[in-house]
Amino acid sequence: MQRRSHHLLRKDFRQLLASDACYHTASVFDPMSARIAADLGFEVGILGGSVASLQVLAAPDFALITLSEFAEQATRIGRVSRLPIIADADHGYGNALNVMRTVIELERAGISALTIEDTSLPAKFGRKSTDLIGMFEAVGKIRAALEARIDPELCIIARTNAGVIGIEEVIARAQAYQKAGADGICLVGIEDFEQLEQVAAGIEIPLMLVTYGNPRLRDNARLAALGVRIVVNGHAAYFAAIKATYDCLREQRQIDALDLNASQLSVKYSTAEEYMVWAEEFMQVKE
Repeated sequence: MQRRSHHLLRKDFRQLLASDACYHTASVFDPMSARIAADLGFEVGILGGSVASLQVLAAPDFALITLSEFAEQATRIGRVSRLPIIADADHGYGNALNVMRTVIELERAGISALTIEDTSLPAKFGRKSTDLIGMFEAVGKIRAALEARIDPELCIIARTNAGVIGIEEVIARAQAYQKAGADGICLVGIEDFEQLEQVAAGIEIPLMLVTYGNPRLRDNARLAALGVRIVVNGHAAYFAAIKATYDCLREQRQIDALDLNASQLSVKYSTAEEYMVWAEEFMQVKE
């Protein structure tokens, strides 16, 4: 596989954004998966925050992983990657100044693009982890991220959760982040093409969708026509790896299989139920 510099990989990603096509990401979680994705012809990969939490900590996606831990895993992937990698940088691991540090570390790791979301993380006492910060604070984070990058080819993508706010606020936030200079807008929780059309009407920069395989958003040509350039269907590859590991070790021990699918196994072995009990007991948060 041909080696390319991080700068050239970032230019490759910008070419994807500038095209008129829609590309689906490969979910990567370590150097081997990144090499496999490139060899299979994927144009872009993504390191998900939830996947990194499972891979590094064996913990659920409760904003437990730190920037240094995430950056270390991104560095391992960036060291060997032959395709552009998007990093799910959550909320930037803090306020706008923390966002600047996040951009510096992930740029050095070799990431081609990163998403900064407007979710209020980690969850505050008595509040769910789906709460959003104010729009003006979120704009400040995007502006800080743009200021922190050294390589102008690195893409800063502003992310918002359309599933927890009204469509009018989604549109207002997306337009504000566009005005702040974001290179793209990442939308989570879009339900159908009707919603997508409403948001896309006021956006001139590329869109990225996290669909988790939503069957109502599976028309690639229609997505591309609405400005969607990147689609994240989920992280099936990592969950398949968990299932394969479980089955391999179980067979070696000659133990009967649990009647659990890959996602259920990840919940079991990340002790997600314990974390939910702790969140409710110590923080009065019921997820």
